[in-house]
Amino acid sequence: MLKGKFPLEKFKKIPTPFYYYDIELLRETLDTVKAEAGKYNYQVHYAIKANANPRILSIIADYGFGADCVSGGEIRAALDAGFPADKIVFAGVGKADWEINLGLDNDIFCFNVESAVELDILDELAREKNKVARVALRINPEVDARTHAKITTGMKENKFGINLSLLGSVLDQLSGLPNVKLIGIHSHIGSQITDISAFRGLAIRMNEIQEELDKRGITVEHVNFGGGLGIDYDHPNHMAIPPFDNYFAAFHKLLNVRPGQQVHFEPGRSLVAQCGNLISKVLYVKEGEVKKFAILDAGFTELIRPAMYDAYHRIENISNDEAVEVYDVVGPICESSDVFGKEIELNQAHRGDLLALRSAGAYGEVMASQYNCRQLPMAYYSDEL
Repeated sequence: MLKGKFPLEKFKKIPTPFYYYDIELLRETLDTVKAEAGKYNYQVHYAIKANANPRILSIIADYGFGADCVSGGEIRAALDAGFPADKIVFAGVGKADWEINLGLDNDIFCFNVESAVELDILDELAREKNKVARVALRINPEVDARTHAKITTGMKENKFGINLSLLGSVLDQLSGLPNVKLIGIHSHIGSQITDISAFRGLAIRMNEIQEELDKRGITVEHVNFGGGLGIDYDHPNHMAIPPFDNYFAAFHKLLNVRPGQQVHFEPGRSLVAQCGNLISKVLYVKEGEVKKFAILDAGFTELIRPAMYDAYHRIENISNDEAVEVYDVVGPICESSDVFGKEIELNQAHRGDLLALRSAGAYGEVMASQYNCRQLPMAYYSDEL
């Protein structure tokens, strides 16, 4: 969506801040993912943690994708949105008993298991229901994702997954758990990865892991690489759809797939980030001694990524095309970290101007909070305004 394509006159009638979703771009992205994954018969499960907006979920479910869930609440959201239970995978380092039972009761496709102790609990709970839980072992492959430290997940110092050095003992443990069935192996090395070579390294490491399984006479039906493909936060207007062709091709080129084996992916951000925008109003333009501040009615309660990760989001003044000035763009929250960007070039800002914070479709609405007793914003859609 190019600047100037926002329905400004309609926006003026809507209380700010609010989330605005470009449904046409979402569908174009989903079409691309389906086509590129379909070239290799890869299975796609949308990572609900990126955006759990019910309308967004229902559209993704309609494309036939599965769901990747990390909580019982997400399993419920997936089922409510129309994702079939036999396409739901459940990951998470700390699954509560009720969450596991919810998955068992609905016969979900797979539990991505992250520790030896979790296997024991899963076997116990499945036995109480006279069920057999299908599991994939989440393995830390020791592949550097070369991304932000707070969203790196595949190293041995991370809380997630089973370290490679422990894999043998966990496989031995499985032989004594009759209510757990090993159907796959799983890895997820991090998020917002823009260097495709990290995924090449993951494919090679998965080959090595499967060779170790071969030595034990174990062949799994499913191999799951998680998600992690990044987006272009700098150029949302011109790079709206990530390079899914290169992403899936990297695995196809290097992965040694066993006969009948299915390959799974769990993208989140790459499907929904660029279709979402946070629209906010300028409350004040504050002249400091050394800086000029554009103070918005949105804060980190509506988009926490800049405060949490020092993340960049392109910010556009969609109300005018006046000369560019430099601002620190900040929110109203009573915290010094409530800053969307420093020294941001904007068309001259005035009280009442509407600003668009781009690429907010992932980890925007889903992470919104009511800190400072703020109300949660509404969401609007391009095909309904």
